[in-house]
Amino acid sequence: MPGVLRLSELKLPLDHSEADLDEAICRRLRLQPQQVRGRRLVKRSVDARRKAAIQLVYSFDLELELDSAAETRLLARFRSDAHLKPSPDTRYRPVIPAGEPACRPVVVGAGPCGYFAALVLAQMGLRPLLLERGPAVKQRTAATFGFWRGERPFDPEANAQFGEGGAGTFSDGKLYSQVSEPKAYQRKVLEELVAAGANSDILTLHHPHIGTFKLATVVRGLRRHIEQLGGEVRFGCRVESLLLDPLDRHVRGVELVGGEFIAADQIVLAPGHSARDVFSMLDGLGVALEPKAFAIGLRIEHPQPLIDQARWGAAAGHPRLGPAEYKLVHHCTAPGLENRSVYSFCMCPGGLVVGATSEAGMVVTNGMSQHSRNERNANSGLVVTVNLDDLRPFGRTPSDPLAGVAFQRHWESLAFRLAGERYCAPGQTVGAFLGRTPKTMPVGAAHKLTQGGIQASYQPGVVDAELDACLPDFVVRALREALPVFEQSIPGFAGDDALLTGVETRTSSPVRIPRDVTSLECVNTPGLYPAGEGAGYAGGILSAAIDGIKVAERVALAITPPRLHCPGEPAGSACDPA
Repeated sequence: MPGVLRLSELKLPLDHSEADLDEAICRRLRLQPQQVRGRRLVKRSVDARRKAAIQLVYSFDLELELDSAAETRLLARFRSDAHLKPSPDTRYRPVIPAGEPACRPVVVGAGPCGYFAALVLAQMGLRPLLLERGPAVKQRTAATFGFWRGERPFDPEANAQFGEGGAGTFSDGKLYSQVSEPKAYQRKVLEELVAAGANSDILTLHHPHIGTFKLATVVRGLRRHIEQLGGEVRFGCRVESLLLDPLDRHVRGVELVGGEFIAADQIVLAPGHSARDVFSMLDGLGVALEPKAFAIGLRIEHPQPLIDQARWGAAAGHPRLGPAEYKLVHHCTAPGLENRSVYSFCMCPGGLVVGATSEAGMVVTNGMSQHSRNERNANSGLVVTVNLDDLRPFGRTPSDPLAGVAFQRHWESLAFRLAGERYCAPGQTVGAFLGRTPKTMPVGAAHKLTQGGIQASYQPGVVDAELDACLPDFVVRALREALPVFEQSIPGFAGDDALLTGVETRTSSPVRIPRDVTSLECVNTPGLYPAGEGAGYAGGILSAAIDGIKVAERVALAITPPRLHCPGEPAGSACDPA
C-alpha cells in the first residue's frame, strides 16, 4: 500500500541533476529506487550562507511503495528526524453558512482582502456584492502608467493605491508573510491565485512573487470566478457613508457617492491603507478607531548586479538563482534613538521605484517588479519606525485616531513642494546624504544618471534635493546611523552613488479599526467587519487575502433569518419583525 511522507531540508548543490535528486532521496531514507513511487515538490529555497558552496533546499511529498508495516518501521527508524513526517493535510475546508441572508453581504474594496472575502462568500453560495471605488484593472493600469509617464493628469480614483487589485497590483507581488498563519489558509490563497492565472511556481518557491503585469491578469481571473459563482463586482462605486441603526448601531447599508443606497446587514470593510476619506467618514460616524504605529523613510536603489554579487558571490547570474534579495534590520543606539529600528521594506529585485500617491499635491514612493525581475536596478524601502508619541503633535486631540494620516500628509506634501510641485520626487545620492560628497547629484535638476551609473527609475523624474527637508529629524538621524551598518552586510550598499528617493510613507495603515477577537465585527458597530491592511490586520498580499477568508467565514456563521421592512427605513432595506 503506497504511503505519503513529507521529506524536508534535502540539500543539493546548484548544478545537480534530476537523477541526483532521486539518488539523494533514496540515500537519505535508505530505500531502493523502486520503493519511491513518486515525488511532488512542496518547497524550494536557497541556502546562501556559504557563498562558495550555495545549495538548493527541497521539501518533497513522497509516495512510497511500502506496506503499512514497512512504513511504520521507516518512521520509527527516523523518529528523531524532524525532517521526515507524514505529509500534513493542508486542504482548506470551507465553513457552512448558518442560513440564507436577507440581503447579500457587501464587500467594500477590491484589494486582495476584499477579493478573497468576496470569492469565499461566493463559493459558499452567498452571492456577494463587491464595491470598488476605482476602475477595473485595464483602465486603472492605463491611468497609472499614463500618469507616471507624464501623459495623463493624476487621477485620485485610479492610481497606484485605488482600483481593482488594490495597492499590491503595482508591486513586486510578494506572497510571503512574517505572520504565522495556518497552512490551509496559505495553500487556499496560493491555489486560487494559480487558478486565476498566476504561475504555478508560487506553490513551491520559498519566497514566491507574481509581478505587476501578471497580477493584472490574476485579479481579472478572480473577478471572473466571483461572477461565475453568482457574485457581482461593481467599479466606480465609492462609499460615502454607512447607514447605522439608531437603536443598536447595527449596519443597515451603504450610501455611495451620488446618493445610491444599498441595503446590507453585513459589510466587509477592506479599504486599503490609503483610504483616508474612509477613515474620516468612519470617525464622523463614531465607529471605533485607534491610531497605529507604522514606518516612513526613503527608497534606495543599487545596480542589481551589486546585490547579486554580495549575496551569491561567484554564483551570481546562475539561472537557478535569479536576482538576489536582501532583508536588513538595524536597532539604533544613538541617544534619543534607542527605541527606533531601521529596516528594509518591500525589497524589489530587478524593479522600479514608482509614484504611489493617492492624493493631489503629495509625493509617495513605492517599489514594483515584473515577474521576470529583469530591470537594471534593485530597490527597497529603507524605513524607520514611527511611534504613537510621534503622531500626537499632528492630531486634533491627544488621542486623535487620524493623527497618523495628518503626519503622513505633512511629509508627503513637503516632498511634493521640494521636488517642484510636478509629482517629481526629491532624490539624493547616499554620499551626499551622509555628507561625504557635494549635497546635490552630479548632473543637475533633471536627474537621469549618477556618476556611478545608477539610473533613477522613478517617473515622472527625480529632482536633486536635500532629503532632510522632507523627513522628520529622527528618521534622518536613524538612517544615517544605519546605512554604514548595512554596508558591512552588503558591500557597496552605502556607496556614494547609491540613490535615495523620497518619501516612503505607506508601509502600513496609520489606523486600526478595533474588532472582536471572535466575531471579527467592529467592537461598537455590529455587522461591520473591518478587514485587511487598511483596517490594521494585515501587512501584504498574502496576509490580507487570508484575513479576507477569515472574515468571510465569520460573516457566513453570523447570518440571521430574513428581516421584514420597517416604515422609515430607506427603500430596499429590511428590519426585524415586531
